[in-house]
Amino acid sequence: MPSPAAQARRVPVLLPMPFAGAFDYKAPADMRLRAGDIVSVPLGNRRQTGVVWDSQSALPPDLAQPAPNKTVADNRLRAVAERLDLPPLNAELRHFVDWVAAYTLSPPGMVLAMTLRLHMKGSAPAPATGWMVQSPAPTTLRMTPARQSVLALMADGTTRTTTDIASAAGVSAGVVKGLADAGALRPVLLEPARPFAQPDPLHHPPTLEGAQEDAAAALRQSVREKKFSVTLLEGVTGSGKTEIYLEAIAACLEQGQQALVLLPEIALSAQWMERFTRRFGVRPAVWHSEIGQKARRQTWLGAADGSVTVVVGARSALFLPFCNPGLIIVDEEHESLFKQEEGVIYNARDMAVVRGRLAGFPVVVVSATPSLETLANAQAGRYQRLVLPTRHGGASLPQTHLLDMRDAPPERGMFLSPKLVKDIAATLGREEQAMLFLNRRGYAPLTLCRTCGHRMECPHCTAWLVEHRNRQVLSCHYCDHTEPMPPVCPSCKTEHSLTAIGPGIERITEEARQLFPDARILVMSSDTLGGPAATAEAVAKIARREVDLIIGTQIVAKGWHFPHLTLVGIVDADLGLGGADLRAGERTIQLLHQVAGRAGRASAPGRVVLQSYTPEHPVMQALLSGDFDQFMEQEAEQRRPGFWPPYGRLAALIISADTPQAADEAAARFGRTAPYGEGIQVLGPAPAPLALLRGRHRRRLLLRTWRNIAVQPILHRWLGLVQLDRHMRVEVDIDPVSFL
Repeated sequence: MPSPAAQARRVPVLLPMPFAGAFDYKAPADMRLRAGDIVSVPLGNRRQTGVVWDSQSALPPDLAQPAPNKTVADNRLRAVAERLDLPPLNAELRHFVDWVAAYTLSPPGMVLAMTLRLHMKGSAPAPATGWMVQSPAPTTLRMTPARQSVLALMADGTTRTTTDIASAAGVSAGVVKGLADAGALRPVLLEPARPFAQPDPLHHPPTLEGAQEDAAAALRQSVREKKFSVTLLEGVTGSGKTEIYLEAIAACLEQGQQALVLLPEIALSAQWMERFTRRFGVRPAVWHSEIGQKARRQTWLGAADGSVTVVVGARSALFLPFCNPGLIIVDEEHESLFKQEEGVIYNARDMAVVRGRLAGFPVVVVSATPSLETLANAQAGRYQRLVLPTRHGGASLPQTHLLDMRDAPPERGMFLSPKLVKDIAATLGREEQAMLFLNRRGYAPLTLCRTCGHRMECPHCTAWLVEHRNRQVLSCHYCDHTEPMPPVCPSCKTEHSLTAIGPGIERITEEARQLFPDARILVMSSDTLGGPAATAEAVAKIARREVDLIIGTQIVAKGWHFPHLTLVGIVDADLGLGGADLRAGERTIQLLHQVAGRAGRASAPGRVVLQSYTPEHPVMQALLSGDFDQFMEQEAEQRRPGFWPPYGRLAALIISADTPQAADEAAARFGRTAPYGEGIQVLGPAPAPLALLRGRHRRRLLLRTWRNIAVQPILHRWLGLVQLDRHMRVEVDIDPVSFL
């Protein structure tokens, strides 16, 4: 009989909930539990799925947090209810969850929730049952034509399911069941279905030359070394970066390891999937918010048991339970979409590097326009750097032209310069494709009254309402508040006085239809493309040359290859340069450089026209010269003296409350207790640029330190000095990307 001590053995269980740490439970004497086991435990009046966690943290001192006090006596511990029949989370993933939680100052359970999704509750699916012919057949079996059809089909000895038998023999499922009840068929457990075909690294290797082959060889070598490294694969648009890093994936597969590819927007990956399938013969597993529960469960289990060898996914795929990871690729590493801004606030690019370091495998970050953080790491020797200076297949980079809108203004009420209109007409006349880019959804960004000047504003956010004329509504792009377009001004009650100010993509489309009535126009934005299927169909239409003019938002900048596209017109190149955003210039040049890179990717030369009211701006001049590196070096020189990232560390505290007075009061308390010292500075408190967001009033403080100072211990002490009322919230953003 087990001793009382054995019956009361404590096990820490981490729950996917916002608690400070793991809870202690009692392991029943007949249940052998180890760290990583997925269990069901009582919590209040319900059951909750959790993970048996590690007793001691392996975090470095600057990230380690004090563990919650264990105050529950042994005799009051509740018992683990069940160990679930699911693959356990390995030590590497548990360490990664703890590290992300400590770095981002998030409850570890909320990080675990990104790995242990709610759909993972319960046990692994039971194996299916099939049927074989019982030999010899029962002597008392009564035969019918339907039964004879089934037995004739099954005479080949193949095991089949009830559904397969009924379909092939042309009978009902009841006939199969009747034969089984009569003893003519015997049940057989089938091997679990393998929903994911295995990519073949030798299926269709590409022909690479020169710098491409050198880069591919370097990546293959880093994978074969099976140790941590980070490599920046930098190349001009159209240089074949995807084909090169697919060779690193091939090397990973040859070693029997798993590879993960992170894309900033998985819903926009139609052409990427085609390239992967052409190279490896099958499609990879996919992970993003739009896949169904069944596919999500299969992918999770496949990553855990090794049957899934390649996953392409959005940032959350980083938390899949890979059993044998060997490589992570972060494509378009500069994209701000890799930063999750709500819940657990983390940058998937940076956390991918952490996961590679903790588990000891290589990480490759890929971009034509690398972020300043990545360039600084490469220059400091922390990252290897591979550069592809030319386009693949002899294609040339497009010529860029700056169009000074002060010298060539559009006609009244229009937004396209006559010079750009002429270029588009000439391009369409040559039966080539053209593109217009404007990174602004809707019809107009602002609606105001011509009589009294009233501006239509979101009632829940510090933001103007955007007119969506196709739907006849005004919408907030921050909280999704929507209201009908009013017939009268809400302020002065004047009828028909509301007018649209400025262009959105709908307005540019309206103008293009007037100017080019015979052109086949396709609009690519999140409002017109409902998901991956719609995006894939749009891309296919362009490839089949069923489209003459593409009009799009930032979606069109995501690495598409349109061989017949020769002209890109950027409607408002200055958009994004205003405000006090630290990274405004960097983001603008990255976005516009990527958009420009869609032109001239095949034999026909490309041309890019930028409409600008400030052509003298350094971003415009860098785009004109094509010298991205020089611009980034100028950015670096501006940030070094004030130890702004990447030469220092930032952390933002965003305080929010139901009223502006409460937000001001809480922010002032944080201001009075702000840390200080050499290499430490706190800016604020001040209203956030979005001072009202989703009905909550927001104030911001910014902690800035030298690069060699860890911000987490400072923040722990600071947060511990201020007690907030329950209606107030503080959100911590380590390494902020957005300053809204």
